[in-house]
Amino acid sequence: MSGAPARTLLLWCPDWPVLAAEIVDGVPATDPVAVLHANRVVACSERARAEGVRRGLRRREAQGRCPQLTVVDHDPARDARAFEPVVAAVEEVVAGVEVIRPGACALAARGPSRYLGGEEAAAERIVEHVAQTCAVESQVGIADGVFAAGLAARDGRIVAPGGTPEFLAGLPVEALGRPTLTDLLRRLGVRTLGDFAALPAGDVLARFGFDGALAHRLAAGRDHRPLAVRQPPADLTVTADHDEPIDRVDAAAFAARTLAEQLHERLAAHGLACTRLGIEAVTAHGQELHRVWRHDGLLTAAAIADRVRWQLDGWLSGSNGRGGARPARPTAGIIRLRLVPDGVLAQAGLQPGLWGETGEERERAHRALSRVQGILGPEAVVTAVLGGGRSPADQVRLVPWGDERLPARPGPPPLPTAEPPPPAAAPERAVSTRSRAPVPPWPGRIPPPAPAVVLPTPLPAAVHDAAGEPVVVSARLAVSAAPARLTVGAGRPAEITGWVGPWPVDERWWAPAEARRRARFQVCLADGAALLLAVEGGRWLVEAIYD
Repeated sequence: MSGAPARTLLLWCPDWPVLAAEIVDGVPATDPVAVLHANRVVACSERARAEGVRRGLRRREAQGRCPQLTVVDHDPARDARAFEPVVAAVEEVVAGVEVIRPGACALAARGPSRYLGGEEAAAERIVEHVAQTCAVESQVGIADGVFAAGLAARDGRIVAPGGTPEFLAGLPVEALGRPTLTDLLRRLGVRTLGDFAALPAGDVLARFGFDGALAHRLAAGRDHRPLAVRQPPADLTVTADHDEPIDRVDAAAFAARTLAEQLHERLAAHGLACTRLGIEAVTAHGQELHRVWRHDGLLTAAAIADRVRWQLDGWLSGSNGRGGARPARPTAGIIRLRLVPDGVLAQAGLQPGLWGETGEERERAHRALSRVQGILGPEAVVTAVLGGGRSPADQVRLVPWGDERLPARPGPPPLPTAEPPPPAAAPERAVSTRSRAPVPPWPGRIPPPAPAVVLPTPLPAAVHDAAGEPVVVSARLAVSAAPARLTVGAGRPAEITGWVGPWPVDERWWAPAEARRRARFQVCLADGAALLLAVEGGRWLVEAIYD
């Protein structure tokens, strides 16, 4: 580790989590506001500090000092989202910005100072531009190294070149931002960064480890970490303006194909594939239409064109193509069409599919299925997505080919191998799941193996014991007798040679109109068939068939 720290300009927005809550959620930052994480204050507004609220206080103590305190949960995603316009505003003045954290970004000071007439002029220009563009107050600090520049920004100070060690020497050790190390240094009598920097580096490494040695270098002003400047994202959006409004589907399809080819070429030039495609349209009367299509990332120009055509067909004909109410047609034709790659990834990162790696064979299959969709519509080709649920019918969701393969509900973790055997090997006795540990997040889920055929409409059945009496399952899941014979519909009775259950399900009990309570059994018949049965409201049903 050698070399002198580079002159660094750091822009800092005080109380950024509070400002982000105001920008995103509308919480007034001028009121007493505290942002909490793990029941402790991590940031607070100026008015809250005036009432005695400080970082590190517990929620109850903070509310005791300021009864009118507004409490906001800590949300790093919200902070980062709100800070993006600030970074973009800084990039409009200077290039090569690194985001340190939401609320702070840094850049090399040499370029802006030479271009804008000095470090002080550069700092004033950036602060003024951020205030005018984003209505956000900020402070700038300039020093040798990112660490010292961040501390200088707290006072809006410009540290002279070479004066960073002297500037740091008088600051308390709490400035390191390492509470455990700070507490230990305090108990050892080390109270300032200058005292800490005066300790021998070898002794610091032996006593405090690598992190302590790194903190020691920072305290001595030897922070020479190079800035990891962020690259502004490439503009991948493609737009087409039309003098004559488009109000026919055939004309819209032609415009969609031309624009889709442009988008595909632009993505290919950057080695990217699209996972979410935003389709935007503006009509001659100023009406704005927007829809996002999700897919698996194997994007071709034809696939883009098909999705744009489907969406334009839905808008222009007033049909959404998926059933339900028909939306109203636009009051005028489309004069502007825009395609926005809302989510992209590297083509090399595409997940292998049924036909292997992304390549010729998979693309051929994709083209064939997409062609069928182009002729018959997006719902003509569907693929199954396995997810969570307590019944086999609940665990499979059919999505149009090419759409994002996300389950309708989250699935459980993989089950251990020590699951109950299939019905053919099951003992002839009832085994209640109350004695088995539930499998989160779907207690009562049918264990593997999964049935080969799930009936779209369960078949009525009757189950009797050896004496010919109907088998009844009580509210406490007690089985009246061992099942001996099964009759499906008007068919002949079949002997039950093995069975296991019940698996109870009591769903949505809080909504009487949607509540459902049933128990399920796996049974094996004398002819080798295995079935999944359910009893609900005293009625037996055949839900699925095992292979």
